[in-house]
Amino acid sequence: MKKKALYSAVMLFFTLLLGGCDYALFDSAGVTGQEMGNTILLTMGLMLIVVIPTVLLSIWMPWKYHTTKKDSTYEPDWDHSTKIEFYAWGIPFLIVAVLAVIAFETSYSLDPREPIPSDKEPMTIQVVALDWKWLFIYPEEEIATINEIAFPVDQPVEFLVTSATTMNSFFIPRLGSQIYAMAGMENRVNLMAKDQGEFRGISANYSGFGFAGMRFKTKVTTEEGYAEWLASVRNSAQVLNDEEYARLMEDSRDHQVEYFSSVNPLQFKNIIESFTGVESNGRSN
Repeated sequence: MKKKALYSAVMLFFTLLLGGCDYALFDSAGVTGQEMGNTILLTMGLMLIVVIPTVLLSIWMPWKYHTTKKDSTYEPDWDHSTKIEFYAWGIPFLIVAVLAVIAFETSYSLDPREPIPSDKEPMTIQVVALDWKWLFIYPEEEIATINEIAFPVDQPVEFLVTSATTMNSFFIPRLGSQIYAMAGMENRVNLMAKDQGEFRGISANYSGFGFAGMRFKTKVTTEEGYAEWLASVRNSAQVLNDEEYARLMEDSRDHQVEYFSSVNPLQFKNIIESFTGVESNGRSN
């Protein structure tokens, strides 16, 4: 009884742990994320065609031929079965073939660099990974933020991603693809939200002491709500000049949201070129 009670307690413990999980990949608010979730479920379903019968047989065979059974002796009078060979090799072959086709198609259709079809022009947001915070630059608006972004619903957004320090990974689980942020390089990921809300953004690549707090807010609003957010950023007294950028380059943990009403539109380019030795003629505030 004690063993049974212990087993039940352990199962209850792990069930409660799973109850706190966030199934973001299967509850997507983004176009790309929804397609990715559907692809994952489809591939899992195909693989279960093999997994489920295997699990059932692994239970049925020991039960059927256990030594305590009267009819447990099994002495076949054959050593080959074409029918069994057909099912044992044919079904997995077909599953692998179908999975190969799916992987080939989705590697192009879900390419993060590919623009998302829309009747709206994509918005550009530049992303810089710092220790341990995210710097977002809106080059067209000439504003910048720390650990918060906003854009309208159904608006395609092209994120240009780099790092000013170590390698990191930019990821908004409810919207779709993650992409690596690497110093001296520019990566791109296109996303579009189909639902309004505030979504959690994270770093998906361990980068040191402050990694756990390297999170940001993604606000998806109406056009009017986005205009109000822009106005609040422009009303900030802070300006992202060289001195402020030097401050942001300092290590910090659980950094608070900051707004900058003005930024050099070439700041992102300058950050990348600082690792290549190329001098930029961009202005500095």
